[in-house]
Amino acid sequence: MKNKIFTALCILFGLMMINSGLNKFLNYMPMPKMSEEMMQVMAGFMAIKWIFPLVAIIEIIGGALIAIPKTRALGALVILPVMVGIFVHHLVHNLAGIGVALILFAINIWVIVVNWYKYQPIIKGE
Repeated sequence: MKNKIFTALCILFGLMMINSGLNKFLNYMPMPKMSEEMMQVMAGFMAIKWIFPLVAIIEIIGGALIAIPKTRALGALVILPVMVGIFVHHLVHNLAGIGVALILFAINIWVIVVNWYKYQPIIKGE
C-alpha cells in the first residue's frame, strides 16, 4: 500500500512539474493577481531572457523522470534546485502559496530519501 501511494504521489508530482513547465512555454493557465513586489520580481525574471525557458525545460525533464520509476532517483536530483527555488520564493514573496510548495518539496525530499542508496557511490566517490 505504501509503495502504491508513493508511486501515485510521484506520478502526480511529475505531472504537476510537466504542466508547470509546459505552461511557461504555452501560457494556457492564467496568472494570479500579483502584488507590486511580485510584479518587480517577475520583471526581473523577464529581463533575464533565458531563465524561464531553462526552468521550464528542467521542470519538464525532471517531472518526466520522477514519474517513471526507473529514473525517479535522477529526476529527484534534477528537479531539486527548482523545488528549492519555488519553496524559497513562496517563503519570501508569497506566503499564501507555501502549502502547495511545502507538499511538493516534501515529496521531492521523500523520493531522495527512498532512493538514498542509489546516491551512495556518488557520495563515496566510487
